[in-house]
Amino acid sequence: MSEADRGMGLEAALWRALAVYRGLALVYAGAVIAMNFDGYARPAGGWVVLAVMAVWTAYTVPAFRDPRRRGWPLLAADLAVASGCLVATAWVETPANIADGRPTLPVSWVAAAVLSWAVAGGRRLGVAAALVLAVANLLVHAIVGTSGGISRTTFNGIVLLLLAGLVVGHVVRLALDAEARLARAVELESATRERERLARRIHDSVLQVLAMVRRRGDELGGAAAELGRLAGEQEAALRTLIGGAPAVPAAAPDAGDDVDLRPLLTGHASSSVTVSTPATEVRLPAHAAREVEAAVAAALDNVRRHCGDGARAWILLEDGERAVTVSVRDDGPGMPAGRLDEAAADGRLGVAQSIRGRVRDLGGTVEISSAEGAGTEIEMTVPRS
Repeated sequence: MSEADRGMGLEAALWRALAVYRGLALVYAGAVIAMNFDGYARPAGGWVVLAVMAVWTAYTVPAFRDPRRRGWPLLAADLAVASGCLVATAWVETPANIADGRPTLPVSWVAAAVLSWAVAGGRRLGVAAALVLAVANLLVHAIVGTSGGISRTTFNGIVLLLLAGLVVGHVVRLALDAEARLARAVELESATRERERLARRIHDSVLQVLAMVRRRGDELGGAAAELGRLAGEQEAALRTLIGGAPAVPAAAPDAGDDVDLRPLLTGHASSSVTVSTPATEVRLPAHAAREVEAAVAAALDNVRRHCGDGARAWILLEDGERAVTVSVRDDGPGMPAGRLDEAAADGRLGVAQSIRGRVRDLGGTVEISSAEGAGTEIEMTVPRS
């Protein structure tokens, strides 16, 4: 998703809503200070704290709007300013007023810092910020030395901050995940429509030409028949490509991302290779999926080299609860017993390195079944983790 798209997404809307909350909470804090400043131990201190809150609000509203500035330094500074304004209550207010439960100077303005952490990092960071402000609230009572302990108002305020950090952080993560899923669905739909459009154009041009070449080659015979056969294979492969399920779109996955193994295997389908896969996605880590596909390609290469161009092969993908199994079977002449061991002893390590080595590195196993005149089957089993 581009920077412009993110600027118009749900996350940007959350930060705009938080900016509105800061402004309204600042107005409320100003009204509370105006009503109570006559009873402060240091009335001028209340206006100083209000001025700090106003300046910080004016700075953070555009700062949090910019994703490049919305990092840990700004979040830490936001929490520090909120804690400082909260602790300043002990310097401005009288101990009696604090003991009676009069609101702190910033009142609900400090919750903006908790909400910022919750939006930025989810419920864990939201609760962490609320705990920091809870300590600042308790510090106010410790500084003035209230004999009756914390007031009910203070306790209620601490609980509300914790709930705000927990609930808002959780809901924000759910909402952002839902937005990402929606964007993925829209991208899949767009890719499917583009695939269908290209399929129509290819069907009206390339596929018809390949089909004509195949028919004419069969009619002419000789060298033209070989060209016709190749054209037929390419026609079948192209039909499979444009008619199969679309691969997962978007940018290239990271090494730890899961990908669908089916499109990687169906890319090997042709007139002589049949691929059978489940109807639902078969997901593996990207590195494992690429290694399995490479092992399948090596098995098909062995079929072409040892069984000739007329041999057929079948690829079967099975999705298990804890492992994925891929079988490659051919109708070639098969191998006598001990043939693989002899090839390894002679230094021909194609199967050992290209297939067994790859699957072994993934923590899987390879079983090869073959007999003279009965073809060969290679079964590769790879654990999901």
